[in-house]
Amino acid sequence: MEFNEKLQELRKQKGLTQQELAEALYVSRTAISKWESGRGYPNIDSLKAIAGFFSVTVDELLSGDELLNIAEEDAKRKTRNFRDLIFGLLDLCTLLLLFLPLFGQRTKEEIQAVSLLHLDGTGAYLNVAYFAVIILSAVWGITVLALQNYNGVLWNKLKNLTSLILTTAGLLLFIISSQPYAAVLFFIFLIIKASSYMTR
Repeated sequence: MEFNEKLQELRKQKGLTQQELAEALYVSRTAISKWESGRGYPNIDSLKAIAGFFSVTVDELLSGDELLNIAEEDAKRKTRNFRDLIFGLLDLCTLLLLFLPLFGQRTKEEIQAVSLLHLDGTGAYLNVAYFAVIILSAVWGITVLALQNYNGVLWNKLKNLTSLILTTAGLLLFIISSQPYAAVLFFIFLIIKASSYMTR
């Protein structure tokens, strides 16, 4: 008997509706429906909660293959969440450019290091481009962190790729406009993201 059939049988033996079981396990009714129809498996924590609620062992709920599938999915989910955390925090860290003296500003005698908020003497379009890259990156970082547990197909495909594109755009902008310190910071962020992205 497969997990979905066992879960359905255990629920019916207790005389519970899907909604009542969902409330007892602190999950959504949709999750129970998905598990019972065989369209997915609970994560390890939910599996332990189900086993505890019905007073059975996890081994009684799952076959060996199902247990391996759940363990693999759980490992992938944790890796994805960790990657999202890295990407989101790095994107948020771009706000540091507003305050850290990483921009070169020419004066009559020398080049001074200033923060973006104190940068003068560059064209207005360049300042707008700097602010746009930094603010867009930070907003994207907040969005990635806020939607860390959202599993939409399109979102999962685009969230990290968009972050990489924003960082690459910022890196190119700072290289082209001769801002080496800001470019180095974005380059470091890009290396960390790319290495995290490639270890899927």
